[in-house]
Amino acid sequence: MVNTNSPIGFFDSGVGGTSIWKEVIAHLPKEHTIYLSDSENAPYGEKSKEQIIALCKKNTEFLLQKNCKIIVVACNTATTNAIDFLRSNYNIPFIGIEPAIKPAALNTKTKKIAILATKGTLNSALFEKTASIINKDIQVQETTGKGLVELIENGKLNSKEMTSLLSSYLKPMVANDIDSLVLGCTHYPYLIPQIKKIIGEKIQIIDSGEAVARQTQVILNKHNIANNHNNPKHIIYTNKGTSILQNLLSKCIPENLRIIKTEF
Repeated sequence: MVNTNSPIGFFDSGVGGTSIWKEVIAHLPKEHTIYLSDSENAPYGEKSKEQIIALCKKNTEFLLQKNCKIIVVACNTATTNAIDFLRSNYNIPFIGIEPAIKPAALNTKTKKIAILATKGTLNSALFEKTASIINKDIQVQETTGKGLVELIENGKLNSKEMTSLLSSYLKPMVANDIDSLVLGCTHYPYLIPQIKKIIGEKIQIIDSGEAVARQTQVILNKHNIANNHNNPKHIIYTNKGTSILQNLLSKCIPENLRIIKTEF
């Protein structure tokens, strides 16, 4: 039975959602967590809406079996394509993630912003609805980051291929005089050091991690299921090898973290 001591669940199409998970455990240090990394099916951004919903259903049911009290859909593509289905079919709070184009649009000085995201996110009805409310005077440059997730999932975060691919996506944005870059995929925050080398320090980089952590706390308090105990335990399940996760989290592995390879 779900109670305050039950874990917060997370899932993503691979390792990228750990960027959100890290923000949540930093903001909510007393909470237990379970993270599900569906790397075998990454990236979701190239799949159909029907395929994405089916994978989200499978992931959700895995986390429910682990007695999770709330689920963070730590994937922009999964959120924009499946969050309505999940909320309609499961009696548990879901936290979704959308590209933060609204704050970017509110703060732009050049009236030019860019978003780097997957095809699945940019083509979704939810993203189209959000983008439609942006002031028409603001130019939004949308770029599909094809290939970026695959390189991260294959341990090529700092490779020459990554630098070349990022440059091909980012340099046209800089030439267009943007002042804000929205990261529309939870894998992309791991690329921020390389992104800054290409676009410089004047362009603001915006991701959703901190906002998701704050919203998670709001929902836990609203449902009176926040944990007030110490010594939280963290488990990451992956259906691929564990080495990529271990390398990605090597500088910030919390105490009591287990990374487990399993089939789901």
